Amino acid sequence: MVISVVGAGNVATHLALRLHESGHEIAAVWSRTQEAASQLAQRLGCPWTTDLQLLRTDVDIVLLCVKDSVLEQVAAYIKTSALCLHTAGSMPIAALPQQHRGVLYPMQTFSKERKADWEKIPVFLECEQDSDRPLLQTLASALNDNHKFVDATQRTALHLAAVFACNFTNRCYDMASQVLEAHGLEFSAMLPLVDETAHKVHTLTPKEAQTGPAIRWDENVMQKHLAQLNGDLKATYEILSQSIHKRHIND
Repeated sequence: MVISVVGAGNVATHLALRLHESGHEIAAVWSRTQEAASQLAQRLGCPWTTDLQLLRTDVDIVLLCVKDSVLEQVAAYIKTSALCLHTAGSMPIAALPQQHRGVLYPMQTFSKERKADWEKIPVFLECEQDSDRPLLQTLASALNDNHKFVDATQRTALHLAAVFACNFTNRCYDMASQVLEAHGLEFSAMLPLVDETAHKVHTLTPKEAQTGPAIRWDENVMQKHLAQLNGDLKATYEILSQSIHKRHIND
């Protein structure tokens, strides 16, 4: 297949490289900035542009990997009969004005500096017309065998759950780091605990894997912790402790 990529950020970079490595032709890359566009295009061996009106659209697929806040604005500039796909978990298909449109949502956190393990990344698909399903299926198959079609409600639920499982969890890591740094300690001390917690939920439900003072409402320990905290850290500790206890109160 021939594919044009709109965007040059984390998601665009990993998707474009994977598709290129799988033998598909990346026809062109667009980015708002010359630096980002040229860097990704150089890795792909393809042309680049910062002008959407110059983007090559006589392709099989136009893949839009841009921020949710600008998706509709960017998509409006693209005139094509190709299948247009966005990669956002929370945006509707209708954000794309094209006749042939859909979603390819890889549920993973991406950073350009880290190699993605595509065999382990679930990819969720959605399209409006049944006639577009085979092409979308072919594209997803170039990524991995771990893909499936979902409806819009399921996709937005996946995105919401991912915020809890990834973004909020990472903020908790950051708060742990703040506590440690205040006492001259490094976050690396937490890594074995972080890894074991993550491994446990491969075989236990998150509810079954829960431990800590809040589950048994050990006020002696919790009050000592709270006395060491203030601001956001204290408020978050209280909210999460109450949430954990309520979840397990009838067990």
